[in-house]
Order: sequence, then C-alpha cells, then structure tokens
Amino acid sequence: MSGGLNHPDRAFPLERTRNIGIAAHIDAGKTTLTERILFYTGSIHKIGEVHDGQATTDWMEQERARGITITSAAVTCEWTQSEEVGVYKSAAGERQRVNIIDTPGHVDFTAEVERSLRVLDGAVVVFCGVAGVQPQSETVWRQASKYGVPRLIFVNKMDRVGADFDAVIADVREKLGANAHPVLIPIGSQDSLKGQIDVINLKAVIYSDNDLLGSTYEVTELTDDQLELAQAARQSLLEALADVDDELGMMYLDEADILPSHIKAALRRATIANTIVPVIGGSAFKNKGVQYLLDAVVDYLPSPVEIPAAKGMKQDDESAILEAPADDKGKFCALAFKLWSDKFVGKLVFIRVYSGTVSKGDKIFNSRTGRAERVGRLIQIQSNDHKDIDTCYAGDIAAIVGPKNVRTGDTLHVEGFDIMLEPPAFPEPVISMAVEPKTTADSDKLSEALQRLAEEDPTFVVSANEETGQTLIAGMGELHLEIIQSRLQSEFGVRTNAGKPQIAYREAVSKTAHGEYKLIKQTGGKGQYGHVILRLSPNERGKGFTYANLVTGGEIPKDFLGACETGIRESLNNGVILGYPVVDVHVDLIGGSSHDVDSNEQAFKIAAILAMREALAAAGPMLLEPVMHVAVEVPDEYQGDIIGDLNRRRGRIAEVDSRAGLSQIKSEVPMAEMFGYATDMRSLSKGRASFSMEPLRFEEVPAAVLERMTAQYV
Repeated sequence: MSGGLNHPDRAFPLERTRNIGIAAHIDAGKTTLTERILFYTGSIHKIGEVHDGQATTDWMEQERARGITITSAAVTCEWTQSEEVGVYKSAAGERQRVNIIDTPGHVDFTAEVERSLRVLDGAVVVFCGVAGVQPQSETVWRQASKYGVPRLIFVNKMDRVGADFDAVIADVREKLGANAHPVLIPIGSQDSLKGQIDVINLKAVIYSDNDLLGSTYEVTELTDDQLELAQAARQSLLEALADVDDELGMMYLDEADILPSHIKAALRRATIANTIVPVIGGSAFKNKGVQYLLDAVVDYLPSPVEIPAAKGMKQDDESAILEAPADDKGKFCALAFKLWSDKFVGKLVFIRVYSGTVSKGDKIFNSRTGRAERVGRLIQIQSNDHKDIDTCYAGDIAAIVGPKNVRTGDTLHVEGFDIMLEPPAFPEPVISMAVEPKTTADSDKLSEALQRLAEEDPTFVVSANEETGQTLIAGMGELHLEIIQSRLQSEFGVRTNAGKPQIAYREAVSKTAHGEYKLIKQTGGKGQYGHVILRLSPNERGKGFTYANLVTGGEIPKDFLGACETGIRESLNNGVILGYPVVDVHVDLIGGSSHDVDSNEQAFKIAAILAMREALAAAGPMLLEPVMHVAVEVPDEYQGDIIGDLNRRRGRIAEVDSRAGLSQIKSEVPMAEMFGYATDMRSLSKGRASFSMEPLRFEEVPAAVLERMTAQYV
C-alpha cells in the first residue's frame, strides 16, 4: 500500500505520520504537555515552563506575559517506540513523525481550536485530574465531534491534591457521553504518584525518583492489588471492544486466547471509528506518563491514510462531490486553515495538504477566486522558527509565504481539479469597541494593521460607523480585544486609544412582510427611476442571510438585478430598532418596474434599500443580545450567594454539580449583565471562586430591557 501512496523522496511514509492537536480547558496543562513531548522526542534539550514564560509554543510576547496560549502553534517531532513498549504493528524501533498543534484554552480564542481540529487527524484532549470536565472541555469535545476527530484523553495533574482518576472518567462518560476506558492507570496520586499500570500488557511502569526529568523508567510486574485493578479494567475494556469491534467480538464469544496485540489492534480500530476513547493518566509537570502517551498517539490515533478521504464540492456544480484521498501521487489539494503575519517573512498561509504534493515554484489555484497563485517559498513551522523545505507532501502541515488573495478556509488545488473543501465555521463576535490612533503617524498605519489582523483571525471584525466616523473592532471577549490592542503596538508600532467595550447586538424579524418602493425623481434632464417589490421573512437562527431572485418577465432588467441585491445587502447593516446589523433573514426579490431612459443602477439600489426599510419595519423587528454560557466553580458554602447574584443578572441556572466540597454552577446569562462580574464574584466568595464564559447563542432582548435601552438611545 505504501508504495503506491508515498513519494520516494518523503522522509516519513504516510502510515508513520500523525497529525494531532492538544486541546482542553484553560490551565489544564496543554502547553506543559506539549513542552514535555518536545523534550522526550529530542526536539528541545531543556524543558521550558509556562509560568516562567519559557514554553516553546508560547512564543508571543502576550502569551509569555500572561502565561496563557493565544494562538495555536505548530511543531513537528519524531518518536521511536522501544522494542519493549512498541504496540503499533511494525512500529517498534521505527521513527514516527508527529505533527502537533498546541491550541488555546481560553474561550476568547476558540477559533484557533476550531480551525486546528478541522485539519487534524486526531486529538489529545487534556483534563485536569482535580476539576474533571470543565466548560471549555465540553466546547472542545463538541468541536472535535463535529469534525469526527478520533481522540485520546490524558488525565493530567494527577500529582495535585484532590486528583481522582476514576471520578474524571465517570465525569467524561456522564457529561460528554464518551465511551471512555482507561489503558494506563496512574499508580498513586498527589505526592505518591510514581508510575502507571499498563492495562493491556498487565505491567507496571515505574519512574525513577532520582531522575527528575522523567526520562528513566522501568517496566515491572504488578503487585497483587495492582493486578486486581488492571484485570478488572482489562475485562471492562474487552467487553466494550467486543460490543463495537466485530473481529474481537468473535474472538471474545469463541473464548479464544486474546493477546495484547489483538486488543491493541481492536482498540486502534475503535478509536479511529470514534466508538471508544482510550484514557491515560499522568502528570506532565512532574514528568510522569508522557512517553507512554506518545506511544498511545502512535498506537491508536490514525495516520492520514486511515481517515476517510477529504470530500468537497465541485466548483461549478455543488451537487457533485469530489474526493482527495491521501496520496502523494494524487492531484494536489490543500486547505488554508490559518493566516499569520510574520515580521521577518511577511504573510504566512498555513496549509494542510490532503492529496498530492506542492513544491516551490508551483502554480496553484484558489477555488474561491479562481485565480492562480505562485508558491514562492515553503516553510515547515516549528513554533516561531522557520525551516525552508522544497516540497510538501500529502498529510503534511506547512506554510506558504506570500500569497496575496488567500483567506482562512480557502481550498488550494492544482489546475483542473476544481474542488472546494468545507471551510471551518466560526462564531459571531459578541463584543465591540471603538479605537482611534493616538497620533497622526499612528493613523497612517492603523488601517493596514487592523486589516492584517482581521485576515488572520476570522472572529475579529473591523468596521466603520458611518454616523460617527469611528473605527469599530469586534471580537469574542474583552481579553481578545485587549490582545489585539497589545499586538497593534508590539507588532505594528501603532498606539491606540480605546472606548468602553460595547455589546454586539443584532436585529432580526419575527414574521413575513412585503416592501415596495418606487423612486421617481425628475429635476430636468435625465431623471431617476427604480421600482422594487420584495418579500422579507425570518430565517432559522444562525442561518444568516439568504436571497432569491424571483423576478420574471423582465420587470427588472438584468442589468439592474445586481444593484438590487447590493441595496438589499447594504440595508441589513443597519436595523430599524437601534441600527444594529440584521441577521437571519431571507429576502425574495419578486418584482418591480423600470423606465427606458431614467432607470440606472443607483436608482434601483436606492429603491431596494428603501423597500427593505419598509419590510423590516413591518416584519416584527426584534433586538437580539448575545447570551453566554457561564460556569462558576465555588466552595459549597458560597453557592447560594453566587446563584443569587447570577439570578439578579437575568441569568438562568442550568445545572449545579457538587464534588469534593466544590460546586460547579452552569448558567446562561446575557453578556450585557456580565461586565464587572469577576470583581463581584471574588467579593461574594472571598476570592475563592473562579469562572469561565463562552458565547452560547443570540436571544431576543426582553421588552422591559429594550424599553430602557431605547430611552437611553433617544
């Protein structure tokens, strides 16, 4: 098989390549785990710590200052399993290439996770051994499920006080509905954490107390207590595999001798099929369990040839589906999943190659624009370091330098292979603020800098307020916009003043209505004539704007249909309640009339805008506000005060869960009520509570609140 798929010049065959992401809730230990992986694979020779600002993948100034990951970072490493622990068939002693993307955990940067999971073949989802399933963990899990990404679970921080491996697995099964089964159980916890129980091989992995870097470990026999625990876990795993894997199921029913190799092969098939999720316990910070996690990545997560071929629409026929199987000798097809402005090399376009190869100097095509792009330079990314390469092969992740007209989500392909892959989906911004340059010199650079940042980040939107002339920036949260401002100064040398954050409200309609406007102006000479009739109706929430031209009989000449659509689209920028953008509507252009002399594009555009204003006013307009999913972790004794405060903020309590004296309160709260919440929450809990929030959906603003807002607006 490999002979037909692999190019003879590639260093690692497709079947020995893994593209994985490391994702989790903020502060679960993703970046620390990535740093250990790079150390044990020999990619770095000194472990850097997040809290010291020295982690390899946290290279941005803002990341090191805050100790959080802001942008997803790609790194490549090589891993060789030993003969004793090699579990992937023919893998023992063979080098494997592992491409890793370390993703942010903070909800403001959820787009980084979304686009990373869109192009990865597998993921390691990290859970805190104390906190278990946290809010952003659920978001990450949903994102991975949306794209069908096979997963491993690493239960981290088993050295922490209160860590409970079994409780985390129960949490995963209950809250995420995952068929999770342990394959490496931590031996001990907190200060007594010393190794792992290998459930499949019925062995113990003990790490040397004298080796603080965790490089030395010994595979030993299990004690009686450990053997009892391992056999119970092994039996549970066998039963689960028998239910989902026909081959092992037959062996189980026939009471055949099931060897570790049989279990691992079945578990690999089940993991790739997303029917079972293997669970591994350890501690990245204390350097225990990372090597066996790497073995599990090779053993159970798929290579590019083991996932279904990438599918996309044909450009000129959306009903036709084209495939791009992982094959170096196939037609080149790649997805541009991230843009980045590098101060040394300029614009970088990160690509995941699904089929074929691309080399320096090649001419490739963009399915969205239909235009050709020349590949001037190819780079393999190692965090913020660059290594020039000549060719990028199927299954690889790399970056192209300098293409001008490429956006996030564009499909790049060879001439004649007119495929358009599904782009990643991104949420709407929920918060905005006005920014202005501090000096005239800053003014000249601000527009270009904001445009480049908006190209990089699909959840960052720049617009202009036509009434005030202000530049508005919108994003996923206060931290998101704070980072943008910091980057404007550090990367582009632009200093700005910012206004108070504002909620990104939207307007919608609740019923169908018609609009009609006839523009007639005659002032001597050539006049203006445009007549438009349209029908406006609500779309389901989240569907956005859709449009259909139903004009028949040439009532509106073809030359003016484009102007009508332009006017309709422009009218959606300002709703009729408070002037916010209108979303989730469908418009049918159903009729009109024209004048042989006085009709022109401008007249029909104006007529369409005014017909839309009439329809919007009659269609039951409503104001929508972003509602956030708010999760608070607080000691039980302060639970009542926190719930009372959330209720006062128009919050709806969805769930209250208590474990080990700590309550997790999940609620839905309008974002307008969440300003200043961090300070109030700390005051109510004497500084012992923490919270996270993420956008959930848009909901109609209650009448009483809208009345107050309208009064303030007037």
